[in-house]
Amino acid sequence: MKGEKARLAVLKGLDFFLQCGYDIDIKEGVDIKMTEKEKRSMGVLYDANFDKELIAELDRCTDLCWEYNKLKPSDRVGQRALLGKILGEMGEDVIINPPFWCDYGYNVFIGNHFFANRNVQILDGAPVTFGDHVFIAPNVLFTPAEHALDAEQRNRGLEVAFPITVGNNVWIGGGCTILGGVTIGDNSVIGAGSVVTRDIPPNVIAVGVPCRVMREITEADRERYPRLEG
Repeated sequence: MKGEKARLAVLKGLDFFLQCGYDIDIKEGVDIKMTEKEKRSMGVLYDANFDKELIAELDRCTDLCWEYNKLKPSDRVGQRALLGKILGEMGEDVIINPPFWCDYGYNVFIGNHFFANRNVQILDGAPVTFGDHVFIAPNVLFTPAEHALDAEQRNRGLEVAFPITVGNNVWIGGGCTILGGVTIGDNSVIGAGSVVTRDIPPNVIAVGVPCRVMREITEADRERYPRLEG
């Protein structure tokens, strides 16, 4: 037990320095017996493809997603029950139209009044957090995972994963890709087909490859669409 406490203390210290932005190089031969899951949580290279613990977690989540996608689209009670087993956290009034896939599930945190249309995928090697009143169009990919650029490391199954945060009242258009390390601010709209590679501030319309801010959302946008009064 003392040895385990010491190991966890070392890991906590390493995580603190990494969060502060220090570049820490853990040399080969220095063995603090970190699991691949612990390496992943610290944002360093980890074995995402051959580690038995992570493979078992992937298999569990994939099977649950398969069950979810076999339910009737109108079976909201059954869907919510399965989402409760898949997701790390889920608020009220959460609708995800199947098919839906994620890698681990427990790293996905969803607020209230959330809607995701068909073919949304979340590769949640790192936490993916959604605020309240988020709308997601079909065919959107959230991918915290990033393969190693070096071919030898990549062939060994090494990856890194960086968190994604989506604020409140965000609308993400169809066919978008959101990369790891990105935060999308409250009330913003991401145009269809965008690839989001950097943070997007609140209250803007952003679009493109890579995604860039086009303009702020203003009071004039309340009058953009025809409406019936009364």
